[in-house]
Amino acid sequence: MTLDRRAARAVRRVSSTVLGPYQSAVVRIGFAVTWLFFLVRELPNRHELYGPEGPWSWDLARQLIAGNGAFSGLMWSDSALWFETVYAVAILSSALLALGWRTRTMSVVFMFGVLSLQNRSIFVGDGGDNIIHLMAVYLVLTRCGQVWSLDARRAARVAAKDRTTGAEASGTGSGEAAEVDRTDVVGPVLWGVLGALLFIGSMTDRVQIAAWLLILFWGMWVCQALWWTANRFAPRGEPRALLDILANLVHNAGLAVIMAEVCFVYATAGWYKIQGSRWADGTALYYPLKLDYFAPWPALSDILAANGVIVMLVTYGTVIVQVAFPFTLFNRRVKNILLVAMILEHLGIAVLLGLPFFSMAMIAADAVFLPTSFLRRLGGWIGKGRDRLLPGRAGALPEQRSAGADEPRTLIG
Repeated sequence: MTLDRRAARAVRRVSSTVLGPYQSAVVRIGFAVTWLFFLVRELPNRHELYGPEGPWSWDLARQLIAGNGAFSGLMWSDSALWFETVYAVAILSSALLALGWRTRTMSVVFMFGVLSLQNRSIFVGDGGDNIIHLMAVYLVLTRCGQVWSLDARRAARVAAKDRTTGAEASGTGSGEAAEVDRTDVVGPVLWGVLGALLFIGSMTDRVQIAAWLLILFWGMWVCQALWWTANRFAPRGEPRALLDILANLVHNAGLAVIMAEVCFVYATAGWYKIQGSRWADGTALYYPLKLDYFAPWPALSDILAANGVIVMLVTYGTVIVQVAFPFTLFNRRVKNILLVAMILEHLGIAVLLGLPFFSMAMIAADAVFLPTSFLRRLGGWIGKGRDRLLPGRAGALPEQRSAGADEPRTLIG
């Protein structure tokens, strides 16, 4: 009986609660900001990396994509105008996703931008691009705008308006509160425009686009209509409750996949390092420090490379942390210690080897394991800092809500 109760409690929690709302928000912000900074930094080089002036021509890219079944919106046209449009959309969607504006929609547009650019020239990427590629797909499945987003603020305003309207209606005897933000125009317009563009893209690229991705795009588009309809006509009925349960299940599954992916990355990296002779004898760190390409601070690199003890400790420590981390997830204290060690390791890679975007991507992935208590304190510190810099906003609505709170009642959320 006790086991049945525990199982029922676990099922109820998974289906009725958005697990890890702060962690998913940090992952959303981290990857969106990382991709945004990368695109802005490479703005002068965009044509050589992904555009018509690159060594990997549009025809070669189309042949490769036709063979591997990948997706790239840049294959819809080889015009310079279309390339600039896709690049601008990628920058804009990254910024809006980081801010949490229409998070569900921006997560899909963000994925479109990432896949379109990276699959256009797959030979210019590195490990950081690979992790962004994967997480861009996983974020679509999560409800990553529950906290620290403009969506959460908009939902708080709608809820406050509903409570006020309900109180006034109760005083007049009608007893009906406003359940839907009927003034929202941006959501329906955005839904219609994206549906038209998706239809055109599906017809233009029907041979190249992978079936699973086409189903995902259209599925998300249809789900938005169902969500809006339920919120509009049955905000407290069974259709809305069913959609909430399904959304929670998909979110929790997506969050579990993100966590598993991070563990898999570290486990495979650690076990492959064990098999290397340079990692086994403790000298692996020495060689990248002596490469000019990975030496933004040559003097600092030379000082570290000249110290054999530091080289050995960092080399062995990297292997130990990466191999051990997946096995420490059930011990919170040890997990947090190794998590700090991995974040410091990536900060060191960013400074010593000149790989800031790789490090930012990996730190954003690591953030899925950060403790909720720490993230709440971090949000409080940032809020206090914001209020000091912008004292006029001290009375603004809170930017976060409980994990089980309703989504913004709009067609595109």
